[in-house]
Amino acid sequence: VSGFPTYAQKAFETKTQFAQLEGRILAYRSIGKGSPIIFINRFRGTLDTWDPLFLDKMAENYNVITFEYTGIGSSTGTLPTDITVVAKDVKDLADYLKIKKTAVLGWSYGGLVAQAATILYPDLVTHSILVGTNPPGKNEIPLEQAFLDAALKPINNFDDEVILFFEPKSQASVTAAKASHDRIAKRLDVSKIPSTMEVFNLYFKGGEGFREDKQNFREQLKSVKTPILILCGDHDVSFAVENWYPFTRQLQNAQMIIFFQSGHGPQHQYPNLTAKYISDFIKLSK
Repeated sequence: VSGFPTYAQKAFETKTQFAQLEGRILAYRSIGKGSPIIFINRFRGTLDTWDPLFLDKMAENYNVITFEYTGIGSSTGTLPTDITVVAKDVKDLADYLKIKKTAVLGWSYGGLVAQAATILYPDLVTHSILVGTNPPGKNEIPLEQAFLDAALKPINNFDDEVILFFEPKSQASVTAAKASHDRIAKRLDVSKIPSTMEVFNLYFKGGEGFREDKQNFREQLKSVKTPILILCGDHDVSFAVENWYPFTRQLQNAQMIIFFQSGHGPQHQYPNLTAKYISDFIKLSK
């Protein structure tokens, strides 16, 4: 494609495909070769809202599969309000693609889904990468008002993105935000992004249930042997990194990386570095 950087050529050109599942159709894309890793998206995220440079760097070593939840983007149905049901999208898509073993990468709300999938489908999930998210159950530090002020607008502009995913006080972070924004803008269908409170509330109800933790996931996560990599910015307006601190020493097989002068989307601020961390983690962790 003329004028588009070659490093993101694959992600930019990847065709959207459709998985015909029971009761719904899931839109997905597949890029790269190697062992699979299923990306599980953020609040309001679509196939287009992942940074294509990050996708391509990951696709150098893995078969990267992105998808849209039931009821989101080009997928049919209605987004479930139970995270465990949302996690079934991951399992059903893997079955459709005849994937027996896969790593998962969950960002933000997707990190909640990834944790549920890791617990519910231990024979499927080999590694769990949790980006800009929090553990199950009650966490002491709530989301910041800045998140609500920006995240609930029907359409977000660049300034909103800086607040939501980066660190506004850091010029380096803002510069990285502009570069990421421009890469994403090359293939962004804004009409597919959820924009109504009706859909926002479906996400929020799922998050509320995860905090109520009636499935006792917080306790179950302590005994999970699956390798877990936690990636966080030091100032995340939606899922404070500090909420992991009382919990990490109780995990069996986890590592944590904190990106300083960074926000909710460290993989978009540092796509090359984050991809390297993840690849090394998967390669070296058992």
